[in-house]
Amino acid sequence: MLYTGKGDAGTTKLFTTKAGVRLPKDSPVFEALGTVDELNTTIGWCRCACVVDWMVGSSTMSEILLNVQNNLFVIQAELAGAGKCIQESDIKDMEHSIASIESRLEKIDSFFVPGGTELSARLDIARAVSRCAERRCISAKLLSECSLTYMNRLSSLLYALVRLVNSETNTQEQAPSY
Repeated sequence: MLYTGKGDAGTTKLFTTKAGVRLPKDSPVFEALGTVDELNTTIGWCRCACVVDWMVGSSTMSEILLNVQNNLFVIQAELAGAGKCIQESDIKDMEHSIASIESRLEKIDSFFVPGGTELSARLDIARAVSRCAERRCISAKLLSECSLTYMNRLSSLLYALVRLVNSETNTQEQAPSY
């Protein structure tokens, strides 16, 4: 069965809560879980658009995005109290990908108007959702230091991927006109 009806009154429970203890669905932990789920779905949408799958270091862009999706499940498990968390090596891998991309791009001297290609526009959406998910995770006050660092770096990775896609497709990035 895909529903139980137990949450119809606006409450639910985590598998780690005491039997019978229900929390409001708008509590910070559920806000964080829901926003990380939105982010994971958005990144999956981006991964589907990797028609040309550029290499970033020793991985393809879609492999990097799939790895991020798997790590977001780890973050959701940690939020739910499952005793899992992001490892320092996950952060280092992400930083390595960012550095690899950055070495291929021109220096940034302004903000850029989001868009360019279908994939870069999707990645820009994922970047914005990533920032929101990070804020929700901070509000929940349940993540380890490594998991919070990972969430902070993720928007940088997504921004780097936006710029890589625009660069590889010779799409001119446009500064805002203010």
